Amino acid sequence: MKGLGEKIKKEREEWGYTQQEMSSLIPMNQSNYSKIERDLQEPNIEQLKRICEILKVDPNYLLETDDFKEISHKDIELLKEVKILIRKFK
Repeated sequence: MKGLGEKIKKEREEWGYTQQEMSSLIPMNQSNYSKIERDLQEPNIEQLKRICEILKVDPNYLLETDDFKEISHKDIELLKEVKILIRKFK
């Protein structure tokens, strides 16, 4: 099971952001952001909201405690693409 920080790190890397870029966008200290990714510190609600906005990820995904066993990573990526398409045509 992935922790909150590990999920944030995975999403950040997929978007191609560095930790420094993320911390600037939130905004927060880069050292504290690094602690979040290492699960040494939890983000406050405003920081979590900004992280979700920047990474375009549902907070429920980051906060869920059980990983999906039936859905593959490719399925999740496809669902993200479909979600983006739906938003474009609203």
